[in-house]
Amino acid sequence: MAAGLAAELRRAVETDDADRYDSWFAAGSPFGEPIVGHEQINAIHRRMIGAAKPVAPPSAPRLDTMPRLLIIHHTPSPFMQAMFEAVVSGATDPDIEGVEVVRRAALAVSPTDVLEADGYLLGTPANLGYMSGALKHAFDVVYYPCLDSTRGRPFGCYLHGNEGTEGAEKGITSITTGLGWTKAAEYVVVSGKPSKEALEGCWELGATVAARLMG
Repeated sequence: MAAGLAAELRRAVETDDADRYDSWFAAGSPFGEPIVGHEQINAIHRRMIGAAKPVAPPSAPRLDTMPRLLIIHHTPSPFMQAMFEAVVSGATDPDIEGVEVVRRAALAVSPTDVLEADGYLLGTPANLGYMSGALKHAFDVVYYPCLDSTRGRPFGCYLHGNEGTEGAEKGITSITTGLGWTKAAEYVVVSGKPSKEALEGCWELGATVAARLMG
C-alpha cells in the first residue's frame, strides 16, 4: 500500500490535484471512504503539493560593485518636493564619486530595492504627528525580508510638518533601530515653507549619507 500511496502522491503533484490522491487514499483505506479526518488529510496534502512545486530561483546578485544609495520618499506637496530635490542634489554632487543614487516612491519600494542598497535616505511629511502612511507602508513591506540582511547600513531622514513631528521622528527611530540601521546624520526637520537654510540642511544630509558610501 505504501508504494501505491507514493505513486498517487507523485501523480497528484504532477497534475496539481490533491483530491485525486486523497480520494484514492480513502478508497484504499481499511477504514473506507468516510475516513475520520479526511478533510484535514486533504489540507495537509494540498500543502505538500504546494511545497513540491518548483520554486523560482533567487534574483541574480548585483554584478556592479558601485555602492548604492536608496532614497525612499513620499513627496505629496511643493514643500516636500523642494526638500527632496535638495537632498538629491547633495547626494549627487560631483565631488561624491562612485555612488549610485536610486530614487523610489515609498508606495513603490520593494524588499529587493532595500536589499540591493548600501545606505538609505528617508523623506516623509508628518501627518497628524506621525510619519506618512506611505512611508509606514514601505516599512511594513520591507521590514522582515530585510531584517537580517541590512544591519549596520547608514541612513538619514528629512521630515516636513506644519505641527509637531516628534511622533514621526520617534516612529522612524524605533523602526530603523529594529532594523539595525546606523544614523549617519541628524534628522532634518522643517516646518512651513522651507527656508534657504533648511534646504541647505537637506543638501548636506544627502551629501553626508552619500559620502559615507564612498570607497
